[in-house]
Amino acid sequence: MSKNNSSPKITALAITFNEAQNVRRYVESLAFADEIIFVDSFSTDATVTLAKELNVTVIQKTFHNFSEQRNFAISKAQNDWILFFDLDEIISPELQTEILATVAQTQNTVAYAIKRNFYFMGKHIRFGGWQTDTVIRLFHKGFCQYKGLVHETVTVNGKIGHLKQKADHFSYTSFDNYNTKLSNYSKLQAETLYAKRKRPNAYHFFIRPAYRFTWQYLYRLGILDGKEGFVLAYVHSFSVFKRYLQLWMKYRKID
Repeated sequence: MSKNNSSPKITALAITFNEAQNVRRYVESLAFADEIIFVDSFSTDATVTLAKELNVTVIQKTFHNFSEQRNFAISKAQNDWILFFDLDEIISPELQTEILATVAQTQNTVAYAIKRNFYFMGKHIRFGGWQTDTVIRLFHKGFCQYKGLVHETVTVNGKIGHLKQKADHFSYTSFDNYNTKLSNYSKLQAETLYAKRKRPNAYHFFIRPAYRFTWQYLYRLGILDGKEGFVLAYVHSFSVFKRYLQLWMKYRKID
């Protein structure tokens, strides 16, 4: 896809770890960007090899937390306008067209949010909180940075717009993979709470997980997604339990 020579240049960024199965699709869908950079956490699969074969700039850096990794990637971008999609998100041709048209416009908006269609176990999940899943994926680096150690968000010093086209989000590859991902999130959250000297109690072990399940499955209508909605609510509530279990284990010096 060609760009208007007068349009601002775009850098596409990603943080990666063992994403070989998604590399080619991601790079090809973002071929309209002027620069693509991966900050890789020392992948043990073919992620780096494939990325370099596709002319992606790869920088390897030890992972400490998501915001640090993302902000480091932003610091390496040569261009002001940043696209920061995850490798399990699909950028359609329609979304590509809207991104290019948006960046080409003269305006005061410095960041753009996008809605995502979430897929789990092969099914488009329409409820359980996913119906309002919106994230910032296009922004001007001079006005934005990431904050938060696990579920990091973009803090924006300026006006935020919204793109009309959606991205498809395929976070699920297998149940074990998805469960491991949630377990890693729980561990990072536990480390954050430990650093803040938070101590778990019965409320955290019993009420918080139950509330998460009820909120996702009933209040946010996950029940309407059938068995997939139940499984999602269950594993996410269990990840809350694991967060405080891992926090308790840190205080007991148990690995």
